[in-house]
Amino acid sequence: MDTVLLEKYARLVVKTGINLQQGQTLVISSPIECAAFTRAIAQIAYQEGARDVVLNWKDELSAKIRFLHAPEEIFDEFPDWQKEFYLSYARQGAAFVSVAASDPELLKEVKPERVMKAQKASSTALKEYRERMMSNKNTWCVVSVPTAAWAKKVFPDLTADAAIEKLWEAILKTVRVDQQDPVAAWEAHKQYLKKSMDFLNAHNFKELHYQNSLGTDLKIELPEGHLWLAGSEFTPEGVEFIANMPTEEVFTLPKKDGVNGKVVSSKPLNYNGNLIENFSLTFKDGKIMEYSAQKGQAVLEKLIGTDEGSHYLGEVALVPFDSPISNANILFYNTLFDENASCHLAFGKAYPVCIKDGSEQDKETLAKRGVNDSLVHEDFMVGTADLSITGITQTGETVSIFKNGNFAF
Repeated sequence: MDTVLLEKYARLVVKTGINLQQGQTLVISSPIECAAFTRAIAQIAYQEGARDVVLNWKDELSAKIRFLHAPEEIFDEFPDWQKEFYLSYARQGAAFVSVAASDPELLKEVKPERVMKAQKASSTALKEYRERMMSNKNTWCVVSVPTAAWAKKVFPDLTADAAIEKLWEAILKTVRVDQQDPVAAWEAHKQYLKKSMDFLNAHNFKELHYQNSLGTDLKIELPEGHLWLAGSEFTPEGVEFIANMPTEEVFTLPKKDGVNGKVVSSKPLNYNGNLIENFSLTFKDGKIMEYSAQKGQAVLEKLIGTDEGSHYLGEVALVPFDSPISNANILFYNTLFDENASCHLAFGKAYPVCIKDGSEQDKETLAKRGVNDSLVHEDFMVGTADLSITGITQTGETVSIFKNGNFAF
């Protein structure tokens, strides 16, 4: 990988992604395979005035060994020291970068029950940390760089080296590092997303109706006071940051009990090292009543069954089918990218920032306003080339939002 491009990408993450502040601590969670990129972020962060940079290394192959061979009861536990690690830095106001680059089928030999137990134990222990992130109390950013296993899954006909190079090329293009001034390119992109966000907020839709030829026929009610967000977000202190790089979405939250009908997935979902493919969900009064998957049925069942909130939706996101990532015609098997090539929904927890004054309200108040809560928040893709979405306003007027997979306005 060209070191100039690597540093250019790392600088974009520090300056635009988390918008690191003078004297702020940065925590980076990264696979060990991505060490060169992670170290580049750390070096630039220090140059930009970081108080400290804390590296939290992940080794998914060691995690697989543990899932295969450790005693069952270990997966119901989450170490106190790990909980304290995340919470202590979050409470100090640290910024968080996560490098997402897992092997999409790493854990296909592992019993789904073990993975779900570990996920539930982690989510329970880190509930305060997750709530801080989803309320934007800390700046955070998810980015990615290639690993050999992931690249080979995306480009199976290429050699490992060629696949990694090809995936690098695709990633750098999606995050605009291939452009002369990536920071300026992101400023322009934020303004582009803002136009769609402003249109949706101005109409204050009561309901959205999704339809396509896959069989999706879904009505989603939006809660009173909902807000559409896009591009960048802000902490309560007004620090701007970009949570996902890349991002092409405009998103809000559904009313918890206001989802009815059927939705069919349009891309595979990589969940904890397992693929769930060609699945459908049927909702009544917000709750998933029926579901099926051609592949990964057991994993889907465990995901939906995590808790009561995982039976409901927590996010509604709009992405044009004719978008840069979609037009690349690459199935990334990585939600960070695939969700930005397709309209998507999410199982589980809703972002409190997507409803007026939500970040300052307690769980009971949010629940009364129709905001779903869960230990999970997992995006899945539903957008297609023929997707239509009609919005119904508070006065009953119908407005075309999506036609043939793209914004109609």
